[in-house]
Amino acid sequence: MNEGKPTTVGGVDDVAGSGAHTEASDGDFELRAPESGSEGDFELARPGTSATPPPEETGAGAPAVPPGSAGEAPAAPPGSNVSASATERPGPLHDPDPYSTPPYGEPGPWAPAPPVQHPAATPAQGTAVPGTAVPTPQAPLGASAPVPPPSAAQPPSPALSDQAPEPIPAPTPAPAPVPGIQDPGAPEPPPTPWQNYDPWAPVAAAPLQQTGEAVLSTDQRRRRVRKALAGAAVLLALVAGGVGGAVGAYLERNGGIGEVELPQAGPEPAGRAPDSVAGIAARALPSVVTLHVSGAGAQGTGTGFVLDDRGHVLTNNHVVEPAGADGEITVTFHSGDTAKATVVGRDSGYDLAVVKLSGVSGLKPLPLGNSENVQVGDPVVAIGAPYELEGTVTSGIISAKERPITAGGESEDGSDVSYVDALQTDAPINPGNSGGPLLDARGRVVGINSAIRSAGSGSVPDGGQAGSIGLGFAIPINQGKRVAEELINTGRATHPVIGITLDMEYAGDGARVGTKGNDGGPAVTVGGPGDKAGIKAGDVITAVDGRRIHSGDELIVKTRAHRPGDRLELTLERDGRERTISLVLGSSAGD
Repeated sequence: MNEGKPTTVGGVDDVAGSGAHTEASDGDFELRAPESGSEGDFELARPGTSATPPPEETGAGAPAVPPGSAGEAPAAPPGSNVSASATERPGPLHDPDPYSTPPYGEPGPWAPAPPVQHPAATPAQGTAVPGTAVPTPQAPLGASAPVPPPSAAQPPSPALSDQAPEPIPAPTPAPAPVPGIQDPGAPEPPPTPWQNYDPWAPVAAAPLQQTGEAVLSTDQRRRRVRKALAGAAVLLALVAGGVGGAVGAYLERNGGIGEVELPQAGPEPAGRAPDSVAGIAARALPSVVTLHVSGAGAQGTGTGFVLDDRGHVLTNNHVVEPAGADGEITVTFHSGDTAKATVVGRDSGYDLAVVKLSGVSGLKPLPLGNSENVQVGDPVVAIGAPYELEGTVTSGIISAKERPITAGGESEDGSDVSYVDALQTDAPINPGNSGGPLLDARGRVVGINSAIRSAGSGSVPDGGQAGSIGLGFAIPINQGKRVAEELINTGRATHPVIGITLDMEYAGDGARVGTKGNDGGPAVTVGGPGDKAGIKAGDVITAVDGRRIHSGDELIVKTRAHRPGDRLELTLERDGRERTISLVLGSSAGD
């Protein structure tokens, strides 16, 4: 054994008798075993130094280090086996930091790194936070680590025993603490900030805390929800009602939103029942024409209807009268076609005339009815051109029959007066309807519209300018047929006569026979029908065929309602006594 040289035992450098922990060949730190009989405090030896200086440095020639100087280790306590050289601590490799720069103490290569603190595991939601272990206090940097007391089972130091040292068993690790369970024997650790706050825990994981408010039951919550829903429904109804009222008011004032599209019925068949007004008009209009007459200083408009397929048209005399002998007559059909016409014949006493169309074909004549079959109240249809409004259709009923009327009379001699035993109707007839047909419910002609009664005037031809007041008069078709045939065949019409002259100034009831004729001769024509029946001047005729008459005009009307050769029964008064006579009507040439 060489003096002053360390001896290597088991890979550890021991200095004899010192027990100091020295640096191994690999530079690791190891603990040295405590000496027997000593408290066994452990201390760290600086790497690269020895706990005991070599003898040559501790000889008599070495300067003694004064106690308390820098780098001097503290003296060993009395009774300790640790040598004085083992307590020596070398100084730092560089000057101390005057600014106390971290980490925590004087700088040096032996300064340990600061401890790493790991956060405690976050417990599941609703799990109580377990008590955390009290962290072990760390020694200040630059100081010796605390040496735990030796255990009773710890073997003695090899320096004090002749036997080989036994290996030190590794300490048994303490069992890991169970979360939520704390050792009842261990003291309760002080609270740490990690128990109260966990920055890594999600917000939802925080335990719920009560605020002190009352907790509602299920029924209470349901009632509260029902009340909320009912209130919302009432509010919604109020809002909807207000909005609806505002929208409705706006639409009412402004006529709606966008374009207006009104409902309308779909197309229907054009045909109508044959006995309806529309059906009658549809069949009759193609046979009704409008006459435009112009002559020497006069003109007028009237209506006529087709009698046959040869172009004969029947109308009123006062319609064609303005044309005279050399006037012009133009006929317009309902279709708009026109044609020229000439007068065939006319008679002012009957107020009838016939014209013939030229250059036309395919005419459709109107069927003729029987005016004797007409009854009061029967429906009728009138067609004409009132105030030049062509194709006007009106309807009404037969208001009366055998209504005696006179029209005309503008000439001084009264030759233009017409006597008509007319059909009265309330179908509207106005100027321009003259000569138009009056149709029954089957579309047959029963009269020729001729005159109207207007307010403030008497019976005037329809060619006048009076308006309709619902009193229209038509020549019966039976009389019109006879006159039309005579005008077509001979150009003149015959009148039935009694052969007497009447006193038209007589104001009493009935028709009185005059005292002399118009030419100054006798009032009763010698050899005439009246003379043969025994009528005398001054007799008053009160009835015709049993019907009372009230004037001379009525006697003329009743007489002209018959054909020449018809038999009449007359009731007359003479010397205050009534008698009845019978006679056969004669004939005279018309105007």
